[in-house]
Amino acid sequence: MSIRAGQISLRLVNVFVTGGAGYIGSVCVEELLDAGHEVTVYDNLTEGHRSAVDNRAVFIHARLSDTDNILEAIGDAKADAIVHFAANALVGESMVNPSKYFRNNVGNGLNLLDAAVAAGVKKFVFSSTCATYGPPDRVPMTEDLPQRPISPYGESKLMFEKMLQWYEVIHGLEFVAFRYFNAAGASERFGEHHRVETHLIPNVLRVSLGRASSCEIFGTDYPTPDGTCIRDYIHIIDLAQAHILALQPGRKGFYNLGNGDGYSVRQVINVCEKVSGRAIPTVEKPRRPGDPPRLVAAAQKAMRELGWKPEFPQLDQIVASAWRWHQAHPDGYPE
Repeated sequence: MSIRAGQISLRLVNVFVTGGAGYIGSVCVEELLDAGHEVTVYDNLTEGHRSAVDNRAVFIHARLSDTDNILEAIGDAKADAIVHFAANALVGESMVNPSKYFRNNVGNGLNLLDAAVAAGVKKFVFSSTCATYGPPDRVPMTEDLPQRPISPYGESKLMFEKMLQWYEVIHGLEFVAFRYFNAAGASERFGEHHRVETHLIPNVLRVSLGRASSCEIFGTDYPTPDGTCIRDYIHIIDLAQAHILALQPGRKGFYNLGNGDGYSVRQVINVCEKVSGRAIPTVEKPRRPGDPPRLVAAAQKAMRELGWKPEFPQLDQIVASAWRWHQAHPDGYPE
């Protein structure tokens, strides 16, 4: 049995994973199964892919808007814990269609919370985001920073965080909410394939694969060493391992997940060139509204309280894993 999470003895449980056919969900499901947990995946496949679901998991193709179905599915799974990844997650889209984000991320999330309470689930692990902070007062960013989201996406995640707090007070639902920075990389089997790809590393590697002629750099006049935005990247496997640690009884609260190291857009492109061995032409474009110059996590709280420690902290490790997966799956998952 593989238990990466600090190589400590972990209590095995039945885990109900929403959004388990998506990028982060698929790798988390794989890691949960490798650690010996039983897993049921619940996904509507609007963003995820059926072939991204580990065949050892039970799969249910359904929507969180179906309140009767979600309660029945959680009961049938005999779920001890829920790990909730299912959400819409495009900041730009949320600025155009906020209704979609509040209906799905908040309204359908509420359906899941009510079903969890009705089914007697005791632990809830939530996929939140650093977008709840908005432009930070300081960097590295700690969990006690003010939360001032500047998009409906970030606001929807913050609203759900507040709902979790009330459900713990009123219903005793123990929760962990992880505020992700930039998930990246791949496992050997599962990687990143979004139907609308906005993430930097897969878009840069599309050029290395010959699927794009150049990659875009949005903003070259930021107050950073090379003028481009700096972001914190975390390996998808390290992200998944934090969720496994969070399942243990008594672990609760809000945690940042990142490496604490920032890399600029140009640095990411240079590493992608080095790893792939191929030149990557760039096109410089104006800044995108709302992009802060620097977002870097302080993740010491997760390390201290959960015993979490990133196994793949270096950017070249992250990019190399992504490159291997994209080479093996140049068209992503089959539709």
